[in-house]
Amino acid sequence: MDADLTAFIAGLPKAELHVHHVGSATPATVARLAERHAGSTPVPADVDKLAEYFTFTDFAHFVEVYLSVVDLIRDPEDVATLTYEVASELAGQQVRYAELTLTPYSSIARGMAAEAFCEAVEDARAKAAREHGIELRWCFDIPGEAGVPAGDVTLDVALRLRPDGLVSFGLGGPEIGVPRGAFAEHFAAARAAGLRSAPHAGESTGPETVWDALRHLGAERIGHGIAAARDPGLLAELRDRDIALEVCPTSNVCTRSVPSLAEHPLPALVAAGVPVTINSDDPPMFSTTLNREYAVAAELLGLDRAGVAELARTGVRYAFLPDARKAELIAEIDAYTATAG
Repeated sequence: MDADLTAFIAGLPKAELHVHHVGSATPATVARLAERHAGSTPVPADVDKLAEYFTFTDFAHFVEVYLSVVDLIRDPEDVATLTYEVASELAGQQVRYAELTLTPYSSIARGMAAEAFCEAVEDARAKAAREHGIELRWCFDIPGEAGVPAGDVTLDVALRLRPDGLVSFGLGGPEIGVPRGAFAEHFAAARAAGLRSAPHAGESTGPETVWDALRHLGAERIGHGIAAARDPGLLAELRDRDIALEVCPTSNVCTRSVPSLAEHPLPALVAAGVPVTINSDDPPMFSTTLNREYAVAAELLGLDRAGVAELARTGVRYAFLPDARKAELIAEIDAYTATAG
């Protein structure tokens, strides 16, 4: 990677549309929490050992490890601290706007009151905006492995408490054995209440999962969706309906959803005219950052500065933001691109 392009990416204003709350905990934070809960967690309390712990054999193993880290977040103070630290890290990469995927069910199932969870993330959101100028919004995510009851709880919290930052409704966790259609009623209710639909689909399974997310969940953006590259009809559907994929290249390799970066379908998706945004997913777990994902995308797509800047504009265009705010952020990208030395 050209050093000038790396520096350009580092200073480029960006939006991050697919990044997980707990999955963004830094190794230092994870180690501190593991030490605090020593004896009741398999997570190592040694930062150096976490790299090995975060080496995944397949997607199912990734989910297992991810859930062990989720279990470390046990009180509202943990939630608020983690949220603020994630925002600080993103702001340091010139992220102006981020839609953070939260899974309130995981905390509620461990005994935390839904009201306390929402208050913690909202307090952190306000503090991050005040101290770092970053605008956070929430996607409330159903953990698919916990089934329909998790959908019920997630929908209840979303609609009954409706925190100010909430903009969208999602579905994560394993795809195998978790039919998208099982959550159709939850998504219909969320959409009727004005929340946007952004489920995961087509990461570790085939194109049919993406089709199901479109047909049953009214998906307006797709988390990952890389399996669409195998289905010309689906590529055309996504292109014609202007439905963006939230692509996270390094994540797909680390979870063994894609054999290697060289074999990543990002170029095929772009060539087919499908809108794609570049995102980091669970960056510390995959030893990456959003800036690095932009560099990976630039390499895969053969992009120069202008091409990289257009990736950033695309991230803003497909954000769940009012048009006036999108225009402001795109103007900031344009101004940076014009003046970057």
